[in-house]
Amino acid sequence: MTDHSSPPALAAIVVAAGKGLRAGGELPKQFRDWRGKPLVRHSVEALIASGAASVVVAIPEGAEAIAAQSLEGLESVSFVMGGATRQESVRIALEALAGSDYPCVLIHDAARPDLPLEVAQRLLAALDTQPGAIPVLPVVDSLAVAHDGVMAGSADREMLKRVQTPQAFRFSEILAAHRAWRGETNAGDDAQVLTANGGTVALVGGDERLKKITFAEDFMAAEPPAFRVGQGFDVHRLVPGEELWLCGVHIPHEKGLSGHSDADVALHALVDAMMGAIGDGDIGTHFPPSDPQWKGAPSPLFVEHAARLVAGAGYTVSNVDLTIICEAPKIGPHRDAMRTRLAEMLGVELSRISIKATTTERLGFTGRGEGIAAQALVGLQSV
Repeated sequence: MTDHSSPPALAAIVVAAGKGLRAGGELPKQFRDWRGKPLVRHSVEALIASGAASVVVAIPEGAEAIAAQSLEGLESVSFVMGGATRQESVRIALEALAGSDYPCVLIHDAARPDLPLEVAQRLLAALDTQPGAIPVLPVVDSLAVAHDGVMAGSADREMLKRVQTPQAFRFSEILAAHRAWRGETNAGDDAQVLTANGGTVALVGGDERLKKITFAEDFMAAEPPAFRVGQGFDVHRLVPGEELWLCGVHIPHEKGLSGHSDADVALHALVDAMMGAIGDGDIGTHFPPSDPQWKGAPSPLFVEHAARLVAGAGYTVSNVDLTIICEAPKIGPHRDAMRTRLAEMLGVELSRISIKATTTERLGFTGRGEGIAAQALVGLQSV
């Protein structure tokens, strides 16, 4: 039973109130597409995946419509108008969360879209002993102190770290620090605000994936490969008393396929191929058989989920080549219906779908009529 009296553990703030002029383009960079969806959406989704129960996004004045469009469909997301500086934007967002009883907050830049879950976990773990924590990376190059265009000295790189976001804080302490800030200049980040108020900040390992998207070439460098290919293979046992579904089509037969869901072996192979093409696990990762909610679930749900992930990664399905391996039933009479159903699920033209059938000349488990196997190849192209 869920304890509804327990306070929510984590809130998050995304700073997306800048103009983003250095990245070029008509839109501020935080609302431009990166790997198939707006930059800010990557950051918000990553924070939600890290456990944030509420995400406040600080946006520029007049950007309400594009911000809402960029984050459409995401729950527990709200907006505030940002201030003249990053620091003001964070304080405004913190005040919007004040009184909500969140013990911890992650403060993140929209321009760092690729947030590994492990970094967020390290930051939150550090709050057990310190009021603040930031992800850092080592400085690997030699450093020079410059004056009037010439070298005036050197710096010890072992004493310096490259600071990233998100930065994690105990909520009450970072809010108090922002309220107490009296600095004449804008703080570089929220860790500086906390330390100025007497707080200590733990350093945890960052990640090169948290690179900040700043210039136009950063968007171009992030473009995915033009084409990707994935393959999938699945097997299910034939048993009496079950319905037989292949490619989302009900096939009259004396036996059906046994599995946790509807056991549509062809669609399961297809989902694995689609997940493999974008490097996002397999059908068991997203729909584990141990989860009772998927008991008897129709496999077209899995295909539609995979199609959304493919689109989110910046791709569309260019073609499907699916082979069903069995002695019976005969696939030929149902091939056109299968192709049509599959094209509907994927939202592609019928000409992009190939479904073939073969036997194993009565060899092996398929040859003995004990089960059906399927192999799928999927081609993706960038959009």
